[in-house]
Amino acid sequence: MKNILVFAGSNSKNSINKQLAEFTAGLVDNVKTTVLDLNDFDLPLYGIDLEIDKGIPENAHKFLEAIKSSDGIILSLAEHNGAYSTVFKNLFDWMSRIDGKLWSEKPMLLMATSPGARGGATVLEIAKGRFPFMGGRIVSDFSFPSFNDNFSEGSITNQDLHTALKNKVVLFQNAL
Repeated sequence: MKNILVFAGSNSKNSINKQLAEFTAGLVDNVKTTVLDLNDFDLPLYGIDLEIDKGIPENAHKFLEAIKSSDGIILSLAEHNGAYSTVFKNLFDWMSRIDGKLWSEKPMLLMATSPGARGGATVLEIAKGRFPFMGGRIVSDFSFPSFNDNFSEGSITNQDLHTALKNKVVLFQNAL
């Protein structure tokens, strides 16, 4: 059985991106799902002086090991001011100091959502442009618009969006 890693690029306790990622993982057949929460991987703000003085924190190593031991990744990125959330970018920076190809060529379903109609499209485009240089094998991507209007009680309420996501999941499943 394949093991997929599921997480949101957010540290919000009520993260809409985590809700979307967990819902999406439930659409993948015959896999073991490991859901990680960035709140469980506290890291100091990256800086070269800190790295030289104290080394790379254990939580960066633990998260990277979770990536490396998975067979695929479902990641939904939060968009903060048109870019990654600070907590995700910090984790990303620390892990890249361990392994520049941190995504390890794992099949990835990359998503983003937001309360707005663009559904985190800007951060999704940034990641799609950057992750391949860091070992990211994005096999499918999905921008989910207007989260609060299209998701309720743990499920997608808009049938067209639900069908579109299921089609993206098939691409991801086939790449595992």
